Parts: sequence; C-alpha cells; structure tokens
Amino acid sequence: MPVKQKNVWYCNECGHKQFKWTGQCPQCSTWNSLNEEVEIAESSNRFQSITSPTSRPTKLKDVTHTEIPRMTTGSKECDRLFGGGLVAGSLTLIGGDPGVGKSTLTLQLSNALAKQGLVVLYVCGEESVEQTSMRARRLNLDSDNLFLFSETNFGLIKAQIEAINPQVLIIDSIQIVYKSEISSAPGSVSQVRETATECMHIAKRKNIATFLIGHVTKSGEIAGPRVLEHLVDTVLYFEGDRQHNYRMIKVIKNRFGPTDEMAVFQMQTGGLIEVPNPSQIFLEERVRDAIGSVVIPTLEGTRALLIEVQALVTPTFFPTPSRRCAGFDPNRMALLLAVLEKRMGYQMHKCDVFVSIAGGLRIAEPGIDLGILLAVASSLDNKKLHAEMAVIGEVGLGGELRSVYRIESRLKEVIHMGFKHCLVPKRNVKGIAEDIRSKINIVGIEGVEEAVRMLH
Repeated sequence: MPVKQKNVWYCNECGHKQFKWTGQCPQCSTWNSLNEEVEIAESSNRFQSITSPTSRPTKLKDVTHTEIPRMTTGSKECDRLFGGGLVAGSLTLIGGDPGVGKSTLTLQLSNALAKQGLVVLYVCGEESVEQTSMRARRLNLDSDNLFLFSETNFGLIKAQIEAINPQVLIIDSIQIVYKSEISSAPGSVSQVRETATECMHIAKRKNIATFLIGHVTKSGEIAGPRVLEHLVDTVLYFEGDRQHNYRMIKVIKNRFGPTDEMAVFQMQTGGLIEVPNPSQIFLEERVRDAIGSVVIPTLEGTRALLIEVQALVTPTFFPTPSRRCAGFDPNRMALLLAVLEKRMGYQMHKCDVFVSIAGGLRIAEPGIDLGILLAVASSLDNKKLHAEMAVIGEVGLGGELRSVYRIESRLKEVIHMGFKHCLVPKRNVKGIAEDIRSKINIVGIEGVEEAVRMLH
C-alpha cells in the first residue's frame, strides 16, 4: 500500500507546521521563513527503537536511585563541561561557526575514548574517510577501536550501528544526514527533526553516547528547528577568537550537570589544547595603570574568571552621540550611562562612548556593572584605578550597589591572580570568611558616588 503524503509548510526558525503559506510565522513572528515540504503520514513502525508497549508507569517512591556511570574523555575541561564525565546513552549537540574546531574536538574525544577500549563510530558525512584520516594523522591520533564511515543515508548508518554496536556514536553533521523515505532535502526541518529523533531513540535503547554536530545560521543560532535543542540532553556551543586561536565552549543545556559552564581551549597544530587558567590568558596583554581599564571577577557556570573591561570616552560634535559596546548587552550600557549622568552629573550626551570586554568573551551577568561604570568614569575623568584592584558589584537605578552571588569564589580567583585590593558591595562584606579577608584588602562600597571617588 503506498505511503500517504501531503504538503505542509514548516518554519525554518521555530519548526512550526501549518497547511497554508503565510508571509509571517504565527509562532515566532519571523518573516519569509515558511518552506513547503512533503510530509509522510505517521505509521505504527515509524521509530523501530521505541520502547515496547508492555512498559508501565512507576511510582516515584519505587524508583531506585543509582549513581550514573560516566566515561572520562581524557580532558579535565571536557569532563567538567559534561558534569563529571560522559554519560552512556546521552545525546549531545555541538554547534559553532564553520572552522571553529567542532570536528577537531570530536575526533580528539573519539580517539581518547577508543584508547579506553570503547568502540567508537565516527560518521563523517561532510568528508571522505581519506580526508578525516588525514586530519587524524595531523593530530597524531591512532586507535584500533575508532571506525570511520562516510555516509549521509541514515538507513545505511543505522545498519552499521547494528553491525558494529558502538558505545560512542558521532554524526558530523546532523544537517547533512537524510532519511530516504522523506522527500525533502537534507537540512530541512523535516529531515533534521526526524533524524535527530531517531538518533535519540537509538541512543536510549542501545545505551550509546551520541554526539550530533550542528551548523549555525548567520545570526549565530544552531540551524534547524528549535525542537532539535529540546531533544538532546546537552548543548555545547563553540565560540572562537581567530586572532588568538582561542576557543571557548559554553554549556547551554545539560541534563546531567550544571549549565552555563565554560572551558577555554587553544587551537594548535596538535589540535585543541585545554587552558587550565583562563584568567591568565585574558589578562596577559593587560597594560597596568591604563586609563579606562578595570579588572572584574565574573562567573561562567561554576568557574570564576578575571576579565578586563576597557572604555574610551571622547567628545562628539554630532547631535547624536555614538554608543558602541562589545561583549555585553548594549541596553545595559545605556542604563549605566544614565546612572552616571544622573548621580554624578556627567554630561554623557556630549560624548561618544566605546566599551569592550577584552578577549572576545560575552558576559551577561549583572556583577560586572560597577566595573563597566568605573571604566567609563576613568576614561571621562582621565583618572585611573589602582593597578592591583578588582571591582565587583551590580548597580541599581538609584545608584546603589547590590550584592552579587558567590562572592567568595570571585575573591579566591582575585587572590590567586595576585591582586591586593577589591571593591565589593557593602552588603556582601558580612558573608566573607575571615581567611579570605586576611589575604586581600576588601573595600565595601554603598553607592556609585563612593566608588567613583576611588579613582585617582
């Protein structure tokens, strides 16, 4: 009996489905994002790896709690990103710009896991086996348990999974793999959704740790429907600084560990080398006693980092001053400039303001507010902050300083990097342990006016 098919319209941004074309997606309000595709009617054996219907619900109190076994990846930074190691049966999505190092990282992880005796199947759909082996030789990788397979037809890939029965599966990339029973092109919403769902069922049924490498759109988001990120257990995102060969991996989602973790790697001829002390990397080019420069301890997941914020304030002769920032929210910068103008009397409307976080990082937490504000004030007043002083604090609209979380972790990193003084919100001073106070001069600040007076 022939398979029933019907034409539907899918949104490239959110995966919304409807039966007629419209100029704007009603789900995500994106214009010209609906593409016509042929959808196959659902059948009873659509996913052969679905659990049998004999399974029954279990009471919460009857569930036995066992420690989740984890596989070490050979890299302490990667193990920390995964929450202590790779979980068998997990599904991980790795996204990033072209050439940032996604394939290099997964190939290095494949070799490290294969050397532990695990069978690894690396599906290199975008390259031939010879091309992938050339990269492996350049990285000095060699293992008998690492299998390369250049194929894009998911039916053939699934047959090799059944034949080899690997413990680790890597698909490079999910946008190039297709199912022959779906008429739409590889990379379409239907193909990505169906192949990712099938990978999830295979990973859970056969207890295979699976990696999916994903492309990104021009806006920097992972290509494909949003359901792709909902299906997987972990989402890792690559960010690169090509000028310094640094690569930052951020955890966007993790069902087996903390989110918002970050690890820093350096791309070298031998592959990606982990950087155990990122604060030193971000501060190695810092100029001491520079006007408009402030060091801020911030948090990325469970890790404390020291970053440098630089500001440049110059007079403008145009009616509309320029506001440019790199590394954080421009709306937040506008708020801080308004606080400076209101509380300190600075005429910011007559100045162009440029603020940048050195090193290519993007910071979203409010604990960097005071540092950005002091960097702008330092450049405007042509005064500098003490070279061995770090700054922590969230700034309110009233000019008051609000407390930040995990103050001791930040201070420990400040002490580790050799700083002698630190400005903190006065409300945070009471909770700081005595052993930390004895190692650094902690200055409690209540408001913006008091902080600006610290400039000299």
